Amino acid sequence: MFSVISSGSEENNDSGWQIFSFFGSTSSKVMIMKHVPGFVSKAGELRSKGVDVIACVSVNDAFVMEAWRKDLGIEDEVMLLSDGNGEFTGKLGVELDLRDKPVGLGVRSRRYAILAEDGVVKVLNLEEGGAFTNSGAEDMLKAL
Repeated sequence: MFSVISSGSEENNDSGWQIFSFFGSTSSKVMIMKHVPGFVSKAGELRSKGVDVIACVSVNDAFVMEAWRKDLGIEDEVMLLSDGNGEFTGKLGVELDLRDKPVGLGVRSRRYAILAEDGVVKVLNLEEGGAFTNSGAEDMLKAL
């Protein structure tokens, strides 16, 4: 199921994955101050509970994701992955259509957190609108 972000090798088939996503805007105070930093600061705890990979997926290009990684001081705690065309987001069915907004953001991703084990989604915490109520690192720690 997660071939978009796994190498496809056999070693990835038995991994615990923690995937989360945000709207894809550096102007989002939630993303800058809470969502991503929460997973960075809780990476050790998540890993101690069996999460092998913590990945942040955003409908943005790889250059934006790399700039965010540098700006937020992220090293190897969290992988920042580009879903530039929104294909992964579309397959999950978590698109957020913002084409009708005046700033022209197009189709992005809703904010969510997924816990997957052996390629099977065990937990999907999907946010509504701009909410940040159940997709943070603390929420995922409780689910473990």
